[in-house]
Amino acid sequence: MHGVVRRYEGASALGDAMLENEEDVRQLLSSVNGFVAYYAVRSADSVATITICRNESGTTESTRRAAEWVKERNISIGSGSTPQVTEGEVFIQIV
Repeated sequence: MHGVVRRYEGASALGDAMLENEEDVRQLLSSVNGFVAYYAVRSADSVATITICRNESGTTESTRRAAEWVKERNISIGSGSTPQVTEGEVFIQIV
């Protein structure tokens, strides 16, 4: 499995938009080939998302779709126009 974590600083508007459009976000990401799971974590001024797919092409596509979704809606994501991204092999899973 492959995972990607996207961290957005100063992104309260993004968190609000995601919550208001939860079903759109669900459909957008769950339709990625090889999709396994998606999580969004929110603090006072930041948002982190975690996407797990069966392979790297799935996480690459999920990152592309997420960026497109934010851009299409002209959502302010605070400091910088791109999130911090950590991507790689999922090597421990505890459920």
